[in-house]
Formats: sequence, structure tokens, C-alpha cells
Amino acid sequence: MPSSCKEIRAALAQCLQESECVMVQRNTAADCLRPPLSETLPPKCQQLKKGFGECRRGMIDMRKRFRGNQPITFKTLETSENSGEGYQLYAGRSAFSGSVRTTDGNEPEPRDWREVENEKLRAQQAQEKDKK
Repeated sequence: MPSSCKEIRAALAQCLQESECVMVQRNTAADCLRPPLSETLPPKCQQLKKGFGECRRGMIDMRKRFRGNQPITFKTLETSENSGEGYQLYAGRSAFSGSVRTTDGNEPEPRDWREVENEKLRAQQAQEKDKK
């Protein structure tokens, strides 16, 4: 298998080995990937399964013949999961990276633009009074 999908394949295998379908119910990993057992997998495993399928499909996609198949590495996926940033399983940057800010509930309320303009006007009038 080409190296472009081996990391996501290893991540899927690891996720399947740790899933309840394999550990508790004692099904094989191949059985857990097929319906109806595939619906019992955790969301992370289902996302990895979908990402692996897209990666395999991308290997024969003629639109990618020049750029190549570029899946995101699983190490990047793990670090983004731990840090809480948005991530995308397959190819390219995340659509939401950098645009979503974390909040702790203590942020000041955003000021209305009219208030800002009024303060500027009052400061300007105060400077004009001081000049006279």
C-alpha cells in the first residue's frame, strides 16, 4: 500500500482494537467495520473509517494525479484533538482553524460602535474647549 494512507490505516486499526466491539463483544475488526456493527463504533472510529475510505479513493482519483493524495497525518489529528482546535481528517487545512475563539465566560461585552464614536466626539470637544 502506498505510504499516503498508512498512518490513517494504523490509526483506524488502533481505534478498532480499543473499541467495545472488539474488546467486549469479541468480534473481529473486519466484522466491526461492516454494517450492522459499524454503527456501534465510537464516532472517532467512524470518522477514521470514512477518512481512510476517502484516502483510498483519492489514490485513484485522476483529479489528484499531479498533487498526489495528501491525507492529514494522524499525529496532527491527535494534537488538535488534545488542544481542542478544529481539525479535518482528510487533506488540507481545517475550514474552522483560527476562526473559532475559545471563551471562558469572562470576556467583556463588545462595545457598540455608536458608543465608541460618541466617546471620540466628546474627547474632541473637550480638546477644543481646552484650546479656547
